[in-house]
Amino acid sequence: MKAIAINGSPRKNWNTATLLQHALAGAQEEGAETELVNLYDLQFTGCVSCFACKKIGGKHYGRCAAIDELSPVLQAIESADVLLLGTPVYFGSESGEVRSFIERLLFPFFTYTSDYQCIFPGRLQTAMIYTMNIPEDMIPILQYEQLLSRIRGYMEHAFGNCELQICTDTLQFSDYSKYLCTRWDADAKARRRAEVFPQDCAKAKALGAALVERARAAVASQ
Repeated sequence: MKAIAINGSPRKNWNTATLLQHALAGAQEEGAETELVNLYDLQFTGCVSCFACKKIGGKHYGRCAAIDELSPVLQAIESADVLLLGTPVYFGSESGEVRSFIERLLFPFFTYTSDYQCIFPGRLQTAMIYTMNIPEDMIPILQYEQLLSRIRGYMEHAFGNCELQICTDTLQFSDYSKYLCTRWDADAKARRRAEVFPQDCAKAKALGAALVERARAAVASQ
């Protein structure tokens, strides 16, 4: 079993990365080999619309033809069993690096047929982990339901599954007094970090373990 986590946050040791690390810990306890990729460490672009992945009989059919530092990551995902994608929410969407990653990951597998049939050659159990500064009760107010279902839907179409974990009301700074941030109650944020975030981490760990269990069951059923 191989589990790959993609950190779509520029911060390597904060909310998103921490949840992914716990998810990988759960996967590792189930016997999986694990890898954490920090997207912001890589030099890459989104889709460049070369359409080589769509060219019938072409050497890149069903594969992204662009060559950069993301290329080996995409190759590794094809042979992996578990994929965890974590992203903070910026301006009502995934981070820019995650958007570029999603383009490169999914577009080669979707065919221009009536139902956009997916030709992904492997098998993956997948999950999306979102972190956001807003509290949970603001999700419907800001209409984030569409955000949270959009990429998950594409992932489900590509791979047949996609779990979702949402971590809200996150701590942005270790010391709020250093920043102009009067909208949020720093003490309340600190309490939530101490009391609720460990629960989020435990959920992420359980998620990682569950995905490996499902991947193993899928292999056994073949």
